Amino acid sequence: MPVLNVALVGSEDLARKLGKKGDSRDIESYVHKESSGDEVRVLSLLRPLKYPESIRPLLSVLDVAKAGLLEIGELSSSVGEAMVALGCAGISKGKAIISPKEGAWIDSDQVRVMLDQAGLGDWGVIEGELDEHGIRNDLFSIQDEMSSSLEELSSSPLILPVDQHFNVKGVGLVAIGYVQSGRVSKHDEVEVMPAADVGVVRSLQVMDDDVDVAITGDRVGVALRNLREQSLHRGCMVCVPGEGGLVSHETSIFELEAAPFQKKVLAVGEVIHAASDLQFSVGRVSALEGRSVTVDWESPIWIRANGSSRVLIVQLDASPMRIMGRANSMEKIV
Repeated sequence: MPVLNVALVGSEDLARKLGKKGDSRDIESYVHKESSGDEVRVLSLLRPLKYPESIRPLLSVLDVAKAGLLEIGELSSSVGEAMVALGCAGISKGKAIISPKEGAWIDSDQVRVMLDQAGLGDWGVIEGELDEHGIRNDLFSIQDEMSSSLEELSSSPLILPVDQHFNVKGVGLVAIGYVQSGRVSKHDEVEVMPAADVGVVRSLQVMDDDVDVAITGDRVGVALRNLREQSLHRGCMVCVPGEGGLVSHETSIFELEAAPFQKKVLAVGEVIHAASDLQFSVGRVSALEGRSVTVDWESPIWIRANGSSRVLIVQLDASPMRIMGRANSMEKIV
């Protein structure tokens, strides 16, 4: 059951037109399923709550999403920031939906220019009466285009960040999160980092269905046995022992690819945050040399060993845009 996770930055009304409301935390999910022959295809629309007041839910959505929808009711600084965040996160496929407030008008040519400058040159622009069926078809087309790259991710080492956990009567300890890469199967032996505790997968559930395997893109509930509950917390990582999918960084050096429109420049001693694989890690800049930035992390950040991590650098007090850019070629300093 292939799933395309879509970042939806827009109204609840738009989300309800495109999917059936499901889970709601700091992120709302809306799901649309369609049958294609013997296969069921799924669109999972993820809407960050409290944005633009809080940027963290948006960053969590961007960690998971492979495509995007941006509803534009006005040309504001928050719309510009959302475009930049989507571009820096590499969400290269999507649609901007022009939906002006009553009595207002938005220049679609100006929207096109802004998308191009934000790194979203392949995005389409939709205006006029909303065609929900057409939008869903466009998203399924994106899913088809990405099928080979998603299959490749599913053959990579398992990376499953945990955002919730609890005990279920008759089931036991359950961890919930999105499979960022790789796959997890019933009876697999898994390791939870940073505790380095090992447990065994008792059962798996995706979208309320019991499954034998969960793959990249799935939001999965993993029932675990032989594992201490203390090893689980929001932001811990479930991996396969010995695969070496993640590397722990206490200090990192990287090249900062500055965000479009960002005029602020980092300085030594400033506090930043890094968003990657549902982590939101705080660090302090300890050295700068050209575009090279060295950061000491308050607690270790986990980076994919194969270099495929998408890491956005954020400064919460930067105005009017909090996205500083993307960290490229991040390396651990021992």
